[in-house]
Amino acid sequence: QVRLVESGGGLVQPGGSLRLSCAASGSIFSSNIMGWYRQAPGKERELVARITSGGSTNYADSVKGRFTISRDNAKNTVYLQMNSLKPDDTAVYHCNAVVVVGTTFKTLDAWGQGTLVTVSS
Repeated sequence: QVRLVESGGGLVQPGGSLRLSCAASGSIFSSNIMGWYRQAPGKERELVARITSGGSTNYADSVKGRFTISRDNAKNTVYLQMNSLKPDDTAVYHCNAVVVVGTTFKTLDAWGQGTLVTVSS
């Protein structure tokens, strides 16, 4: 079993900052891509940012220059630093990790339950 647990969401004013964390636990042989997706009310889930085990990143155009993704491979943890937040960033943010399960050596696409980020004055 692989579990992803997010933390760090909350209410913030426009222009403010938040840092999301996601820790992967369980039988993990390796974690390849880790990332963040978000889903706003009435909209489809979209990629926010993702990072490979080697540190290569890509971002949605809407967050470039404002959000930074990073990871600690030793802890199987991924972070999302969000600055200059806008009301349009309001959404449930879900962590995603593509891992190789230690007991089966099969690839698993794992998801966290999500953490709510609300940007409002």
